[in-house]
Amino acid sequence: MLQPYELMEQLLSEIEKDIMEPVTISELSSRFFISAVHLQRLFKFAFGIPLAGYIRSRKLAASVEKLLSTDYRIIDIANEYGFTHEQAYIRAFKKEYHTTPGELRRSRTVLKVFPPLQIFPKNKLQNGAVFGPDIVMVPEFQVVGKSFCVPFEQSIVLPPQLAKSFWEEDSFKIPNVAETNVYYGITRIRDVQDGYSHYMTSVKVKDSSSTPEGMTSDRFPASMCARFHYIGKHHYYDINVDVARGMYDAICDFANQEGKKYETMNQKLYFERISAEDYDGTYCQMEWFTPIRKL
Repeated sequence: MLQPYELMEQLLSEIEKDIMEPVTISELSSRFFISAVHLQRLFKFAFGIPLAGYIRSRKLAASVEKLLSTDYRIIDIANEYGFTHEQAYIRAFKKEYHTTPGELRRSRTVLKVFPPLQIFPKNKLQNGAVFGPDIVMVPEFQVVGKSFCVPFEQSIVLPPQLAKSFWEEDSFKIPNVAETNVYYGITRIRDVQDGYSHYMTSVKVKDSSSTPEGMTSDRFPASMCARFHYIGKHHYYDINVDVARGMYDAICDFANQEGKKYETMNQKLYFERISAEDYDGTYCQMEWFTPIRKL
């Protein structure tokens, strides 16, 4: 199977190539030797929108040019872009643009259409790809786990090792778990002069009243966050130094970009979220969140 970057790059290309064909998700998935269910999950995880909805939006966007630049019948345009019935095309068009094809032809209103998605070489890692960020609001949540002081010079190497050890040896000891099979790694930097960060290996809990001996609890405050998505062609146990460095570089790029609308909180607090249930036997997924504020 393809690496995640190549998979998404070629998938987007195939959609554009088949923009005038009645292509199905099943047909697309067979081209890439991946199940339709997993392909849809990966696409939604990477881009935040359903694959079927994206294909429909791109077909409708492509049809607008033909609609406004020719006198083709609407039924012929519908058939040309893979809609089985004229009414199906009209309903989809109205849902997308809040007007019908006929009304648009008569009014000649300026219409905003959905452009093709793109991914860039900077998204590419050795065995994976980074997507995002998107801006989300994260509600307050509570975790229980183990806290470690990690020297800055080991901040890339050590956390993946601590996470694996915690998951195998300690995570099952924690009661009142709120999300089964989901790992949270929280990093806090209280003072850069200390020379180390506080890294917590943890799981999300409903309450911390029964925190096991030798563990501690913490709360992540309700925050507006930049969320990055990672898809890797490996087991989530193999999220390693290269992956961590790639994600950290993505956050730094976001924090330092010109003309930015948001700023990070000096990268003093962030967390990763990994769901073991998202591993499909080939591709794993990870989310990385860092609090931001609007400029």
